[in-house]
Amino acid sequence: EDMILKAPSPDVMNKLARSVLALYSYDGRPDDMSLPNQLRQAVELIARVPVIVAHAFAAKRHYYDNESLYLHRPQEGLSVAQNFLYSVRHDNRYTDEEARLLDLCLVLHAEHGGGNNSAFACRVLSSSGTDIYSSIAAAVGSLKGPRHGGANKKVMEMFGHIEAEVSDWADDDAVRDYLGRLLRKEAGDRSGLIYGMGHAIYTLSDPRAVLLKRFARSLAETKGMLDEFELFERVERLTPEVLRSVKGEEKVVCANVDLFSGLVYKMMGIPMELYTPLFAVARMVGWCAHRIEEVCQPANRIIRPAYKAVAPMRAFVPLDQR
Repeated sequence: EDMILKAPSPDVMNKLARSVLALYSYDGRPDDMSLPNQLRQAVELIARVPVIVAHAFAAKRHYYDNESLYLHRPQEGLSVAQNFLYSVRHDNRYTDEEARLLDLCLVLHAEHGGGNNSAFACRVLSSSGTDIYSSIAAAVGSLKGPRHGGANKKVMEMFGHIEAEVSDWADDDAVRDYLGRLLRKEAGDRSGLIYGMGHAIYTLSDPRAVLLKRFARSLAETKGMLDEFELFERVERLTPEVLRSVKGEEKVVCANVDLFSGLVYKMMGIPMELYTPLFAVARMVGWCAHRIEEVCQPANRIIRPAYKAVAPMRAFVPLDQR
């Protein structure tokens, strides 16, 4: 009540970060760094975060979107995915297919190595010896950034432009032309990027995207959204060709998991404001794993990156001469 209802936020990720920090006050042993205690805290965070997200979203809708306030308690015997769908929908209804697909999304997003921005942020703070709530809140703050956790949201915004400005989604030439305009910064958000394509690690294929795409097609057929799904496939197929023609890039480019995850959430009726918070719900498992590995290893040392100044030397200018 104090963190979610009395201090609402228009951004669910901001609310999640503050709520995670607040959990320190409700923990009898918040600074106990033993392995059993770290495991207990991790399991509790994994369980509580989906409820925090659902309630924070309900508060956001009430205080900022002028809608009725619905708060649903988690139900015994339901999975994380089932309880999340139960909690964010006014009527509590969901299908088995939706729950299975959301569960798959959570598994696919659960972990991706320690080099990504949020996992590294968690490890950096953990290496200092601080508590788990501070470390996880830092990871949440990192994921909030549009260059990290907001990728699937950017994908859906880009497809919103494509769907509005390309009259025939089944026309390869029309889609190809628009993708070229995106790369030339003539359309979309003028970033020159085709969101959902390419990955720093996966080049030949992103196994997460391959798996999610297969299940997304089935859901698209059920929801009557096959035309939109095939537009996503068309962008996936044409992008490498457009990159070669516009930028002369010959490297292999594949779809990443963000290309289809946003579409899956859209087909399930999950609002865009929940895309990144759902990523946090999934990634909580990975963050906690990195946290435990960092603080419980025998040679635990603080992470302190070395920086080298490359700016030229300049003469000091007295304050009164500036």
